[in-house]
Amino acid sequence: MIDLMSIAKTEADGGDLFGKLQALYEPTEVRPDGHPEAVVWSGGNFVGNVNPVAHSLTDAYALLGTVAAIDILGLPFYTVPMWSQYRHDTKLECLSWFGNMPCTSIKWSTAGDAYVNDGKGGRVVVMGKSGNAPLRTQAGVYCNVRPYGPITAVRCMPCLPYSQNKPKFNIDPQTGHIHSEMNSPGIQMAYANRLFLKMVHETGAIGRVAMKPTQAMEDGINAGLHAWLIQGTKFEVGRKYAVDPFEEHRENIEKIIALLPPDFKAGMENWGGRIEQHISDTNYGLLLWDLIDHQKCIVLATDLDGDRLTDLMADVSDPLRHFGGKLAKHLGQDIDMAKVWSDMGYTTGNGRDMTSVMHRMTGPAIHEQTLGSADAMLLRLLDGDESMGGTKQPYDPRIHFVLIRDAYLDANQGNEELRKWLDDALATFDKVYSGKRPGFIEGYKALKEAIKPWGN
Repeated sequence: MIDLMSIAKTEADGGDLFGKLQALYEPTEVRPDGHPEAVVWSGGNFVGNVNPVAHSLTDAYALLGTVAAIDILGLPFYTVPMWSQYRHDTKLECLSWFGNMPCTSIKWSTAGDAYVNDGKGGRVVVMGKSGNAPLRTQAGVYCNVRPYGPITAVRCMPCLPYSQNKPKFNIDPQTGHIHSEMNSPGIQMAYANRLFLKMVHETGAIGRVAMKPTQAMEDGINAGLHAWLIQGTKFEVGRKYAVDPFEEHRENIEKIIALLPPDFKAGMENWGGRIEQHISDTNYGLLLWDLIDHQKCIVLATDLDGDRLTDLMADVSDPLRHFGGKLAKHLGQDIDMAKVWSDMGYTTGNGRDMTSVMHRMTGPAIHEQTLGSADAMLLRLLDGDESMGGTKQPYDPRIHFVLIRDAYLDANQGNEELRKWLDDALATFDKVYSGKRPGFIEGYKALKEAIKPWGN
């Protein structure tokens, strides 16, 4: 058994967390592309022809939950130190290490910034606890795909500002960077657009484009790339933008096209499906209809609007259930809306199970999840009262097992033995955590006893 409380206390006190974790894992010769000096550890059982996954060791329950889950499951893995203190000490080098690992990876982030010890008795703020922006840039991420219920959001990376100052707006013909208040990578936009169309083609879901092409220069370029890509394809466009954004921004868009591989559109002449072009803000209301009617759709948005969209998806199920309960009460029915919600086939909860996949220009994908309340919950564990006098539930680590399952299936496509084992492990987790939720340490011990590790 791993002493999880000792790890949590060491992190909270700014102690030698590196040494404590280094003692748990083995050094490995595997290195991320371009970073021979990187620190990479390995663990688990390297048996059964299973490709390993790389874990980021970040903060709070993202760290503690990862350590517990990978110990319980026993799957082969690599891991990279990335907690706030260590990122501060290494000036974010480990972001590059992790982002360029040559295997499918799992990244956790906790919202906001973090105060860490500066090594001189003072406290400093680490540059973004999640490290999302530099990680995405350094790893060559071009979009973040987040499924939730029938809706899948494809978010162009990185986050884009909204510029309406056309005289100051230009595109660098050498890099494809769209310059306004910041440099937005136009090439990544093209890749995100193509992936969006590929997903619509392969799934048969409705494709909804959520942009502001007449209000924001960056969105105009993004929508123009989209318009260029569907030229010569079999896609049907229902609702259309009033102005063809490709023709509107042709001179600038062609600078980006010139930097793309010559076969970028190869095979797309046979792609088809239905596309609806929306102004981003009005799109959100339509997505409520999609959620209510079980209408599968895929949404293409900038990261800024896509982030608002995924926040909506995380929060909307609770008010929909609340309204359903009020309606039932009005009709004289005393019902359990959570059960009715499930019986009607809705799978969305409250956002805890929302995962996403960051697609890279080169290299395998990075699976990620954000834990917004992980800091506060970890403090409760350290204080010795996870339930806060019975008013709160202890931490639910299910998302760790869900994300690990997704990443290993991505890294081992077609491995049905592994799929069954992962499904069985998740089912076992659900049995252990059914009813009254155990405390984190108690749950860890129960899962260690209930789940037979991979390869044993």
